[in-house]
Amino acid sequence: MLIELIKNLKMILSLAKSDFKKRFVGSYFGVLWMFIQPLATVLVYTLIFQVGFKSVPPVPGIPYVLWLIPGIIPWFYFQDSLLQGTGVLYEYNFLVKKVVFNVSMLPAVKLVSVFLSHICFIVIMFIVFIVARVPISIKCLMIIYFSFALSIFSLGLIYFTSSINVFFKDMGQIVTILMQFGIWMAPIMYDESLFINRAPIVCDLIKLNPIYYIVKGYRFAMIGDSFKDFGILTIYFWIVTIIVFIIGSNVFNRFKVHFADVL
Repeated sequence: MLIELIKNLKMILSLAKSDFKKRFVGSYFGVLWMFIQPLATVLVYTLIFQVGFKSVPPVPGIPYVLWLIPGIIPWFYFQDSLLQGTGVLYEYNFLVKKVVFNVSMLPAVKLVSVFLSHICFIVIMFIVFIVARVPISIKCLMIIYFSFALSIFSLGLIYFTSSINVFFKDMGQIVTILMQFGIWMAPIMYDESLFINRAPIVCDLIKLNPIYYIVKGYRFAMIGDSFKDFGILTIYFWIVTIIVFIIGSNVFNRFKVHFADVL
């Protein structure tokens, strides 16, 4: 599967660029809508936790909003790629029905399309940090690694959900519900240290979530947030990611011969 994607990289990038543009065709504000909803989400969470609950910033000297942004940006990427990727075969059913077209490219096309948005958010994040006069170290380059890691994990899930969605249309709704719960299963709006004294086992359970590794990685790169057990969690993350990718790609390959008939 990976070899096929590499061979067709040029076509994937071309289709992803077209997909990115297509999302804003006919919209009055166009690409601005890509930023309005996420920025509104950040504003709401900041008002609730910083102003309402008066939460103490987990990292001394870093305002809550600057702590929140590096954690929620990878979540936006993961959420959008999974939600849009799940229905990609229905969206591009006219390509699926073409015998000469390699259907395996479509999940990657949607992932790359969402990744273009993610790059925009990363740029905005750096601008916010520069305006806020927060020092940015060489560690920020680790964003490249964690973005790549999240992309591989997301792609494996998309292969699975998109193939199942062809035969079980409720998959899209299930993914939407899981995303609503998922944002609270990772320490995005809160820090896991809240549970150290109350329920230590919760901290261990949170670390089993692969997104925990990504969120902590982004924060470590941007604000130097402590990242304990980095080595162990790296091994764990890639084991889970490889398993997810193998399962997702195998399910996709097994079912893809029937996609055109069902669609």
